[in-house]
Amino acid sequence: MGRLLKQIIKENDIKNIAPEDYRELAKEIRIKLVQSVSRTGGHLASNLGAVELTMALHLCLDFPKDKLVWDVGHQAYVHKLLTGRGDAFGTLRQLGGLSGFPKVKENPSDTFNTGHSSTSLSVALGMAKARDLRGTDEKIFAVIGDGALTGGMAFEALNNAAALKSNLVIVLNDNNMSIAPNVGGMSNYLGKIRANRNYRNLKANVEKALDKIPNFGHSLSHHIKRAKDSIKHLFIPGMFFEDMGLIYIGPVDGHNISEMKTAFETAASVKDQPVLIHVLTKKGKGYQPASRHPAQFHGVGQFNIRTGESLCEEKITYTKIFGQWMLAVGKKQEEIVSVCAAMPDGTGVQAFSEKYPDRFFDVGIAEEHAVTFAAGLAAGGLRPIVSLYSTFLQRAYDQILHDVCINELPVIFTVDRSGIVGRDGETHQGIFDISYLSSIPNMTILSPMDGEELVSALNFVLYHMDTPAAIRYPKGEAYYIQKENRPAFEYGKAEVLVKGRDVLILAVGNMAEKALAAAKILEEDKIFPTIVNMRFVKPFDEELVCTLARKHRLVVTMEDNVYSGGFSEKVQAVLQRERISRAKCLPICLPDVFVEHGAPEELYKKYGMDEKSVAKKINEVVVR
Repeated sequence: MGRLLKQIIKENDIKNIAPEDYRELAKEIRIKLVQSVSRTGGHLASNLGAVELTMALHLCLDFPKDKLVWDVGHQAYVHKLLTGRGDAFGTLRQLGGLSGFPKVKENPSDTFNTGHSSTSLSVALGMAKARDLRGTDEKIFAVIGDGALTGGMAFEALNNAAALKSNLVIVLNDNNMSIAPNVGGMSNYLGKIRANRNYRNLKANVEKALDKIPNFGHSLSHHIKRAKDSIKHLFIPGMFFEDMGLIYIGPVDGHNISEMKTAFETAASVKDQPVLIHVLTKKGKGYQPASRHPAQFHGVGQFNIRTGESLCEEKITYTKIFGQWMLAVGKKQEEIVSVCAAMPDGTGVQAFSEKYPDRFFDVGIAEEHAVTFAAGLAAGGLRPIVSLYSTFLQRAYDQILHDVCINELPVIFTVDRSGIVGRDGETHQGIFDISYLSSIPNMTILSPMDGEELVSALNFVLYHMDTPAAIRYPKGEAYYIQKENRPAFEYGKAEVLVKGRDVLILAVGNMAEKALAAAKILEEDKIFPTIVNMRFVKPFDEELVCTLARKHRLVVTMEDNVYSGGFSEKVQAVLQRERISRAKCLPICLPDVFVEHGAPEELYKKYGMDEKSVAKKINEVVVR
C-alpha cells in the first residue's frame, strides 16, 4: 500500500492529506485497485473512473454522519479504501471477506446495502425527508451512473424530488453517454449562480415587483419568464433536470478534485431544493487496458496486470451455448427477436445483435420495460426471447404476471445466472426464481441438467409451445452428462437417470450433477438411489414422482433455490395431498436467507448442498 494510502486508517482521514498530494493519492489508489482486482476479480473499470470523484465526496462529507448512497454499488471500492478498509482489501469478494458492494454491517459509512440499479435516488430522497422531519442537518448525497439513469425508478424519484422540497445532492456520474455538451467554465458558472440563494431570492423579488405594476405588470413578467426560459434551453445544459424542478450544475470535470469539491459544497448549501451535479468521468482511467476496453473490464476475473489478459481458462458456458443457439435459430426463424437490458455480452446475445441488428433490442437498464415491450412484440406476431439474469428478472415480476402471463403470450425468458452465482453476493444470487415464477399462472418453468439439455429445452419451447416459458440455467462452465439415447422432451415430463432402491432423488437442473456425484459416495455404503432429472419445475411430473415415492423410504429433493415457494415445498405438498406417508422427505435446498458472497462451491458446501454433504445427510436418515 502506498505512503499516502497507509495514512487512511479510518473514515475522514483523507482530510489530513495535503491538497498538493491528492494526485499522488489518486495514483496510489489506482495501483491498489489494479493489483487487488487482478487477484480477486471484480468491477475494475468503473472504480478506476471514480477515484477523484470519490475523493472529492469524502473531502466534502463527514462520515458516518453524512449519508452517501451508491447506485448499484459496484463502484464503491474507492469508498471502502477511504474508510479504512485498505488492509482487508485483499479479501474482496472472498468468503468471509469484504463485499464487492456497500454493506452496512461491514462499515457504518456504507449508508445503505445496494446491488441493483436505479435505486439510489429513491433511497436518498427518503433519507433526506427523514432528516427534515427529525430536524437534523446531515448531508444526503446519491451517486448514480448514466446507465442507471435509464431505469424507470430513477425517473420516478426525480419526478418526486422537487415536490418534496428537500435538499438532496444527486451526483450524475457520466462515463459513457453525453446528456449535454460540455461548455466548460461558463456552464459551471451559470450552475453556481442558479444554485446561489441570493440569485434565487433576487429572481423571486423581481417577479413579485413586476406583478405589482398595474395593468401590464403580470403580462410583462410572464413574457420575460418565457423569453428567459427559451434562452436557457438554448445555452444552459441540463434543462431536462431544471424543468423537473432540480437545480443543475455541470458538466463538471470528474477528474478535477477542486472543481468537484466546489460544486459539491455549493450544492449542499441549498436548503429547499434538490441539486443535480453532472460529472464527466472516464471509465478505466489510469490503467490502459481498462481505458481501452472499459466494457471488458467492467467485471473481470483474475488477469495479468502487465498485459490485461485474462488468467481464467476459456470454458464453454451455458451462456455461450445459448448464444450459439440464438445465432442458429435466428438464421432459420425470422420472427425471433432478442430483448435484453444493457447486458448483451453477459447474457450471450452480443453475436446475435451484430448479425441481426434489426431484430435485437437492448432497452437499457429497464427490466420492467423489457418484459412489457416483449409482450407487445409477441402480440404483434413476433417471437421475443428476453434474456436477463435471474436476480434482475425478479424486478419485472408484475410485468411477467400482468402483461405476459395474463395475455398468454409466447414470450421466452432465458433466465441466466440462476441458483448460486457466487462472488457478487446476496443481491446477485439467483435463488428465488423458482419461487416467484412458479407462483404465476400460465407460466412454464424448465431447468435443464446440462449443456446438451439446454439446447433441447430451448428447441422444445420454441417449436412446441405457444405460451409463456422460462428456461433457467446457472453461471459458469456447462456440465455434460455422458448419456446416450436421451429421451425427447415431453411437456411436464421428467426423466429417470438411475434406477435404484430405498432412496429417491429428485434433481432440478444443475443439481443433477451433484446428485450423481453423491450417488457414487452412497454406493460405497451399499445405498443405491433412484435419480430423476426433473426437467420441468412447473408443471412437474407429479405422476412419476408419486409412483416412485411409493416405492422408496426416502424422497430427496435437490434444487438451487430457497425452500419457501420452491420445488421441494411443492413436492412435499403433493405427497401430503396424495397421502403418501411411507416416504420421508429430505429437502436439499437453500434456507430462508440471503446468501453471502463466496466461490459457488464454498457456498454449496456451507449450506450442505455439495455432494459430500448430500451423501452424509442421506446416509444419516437411511441408517436411522
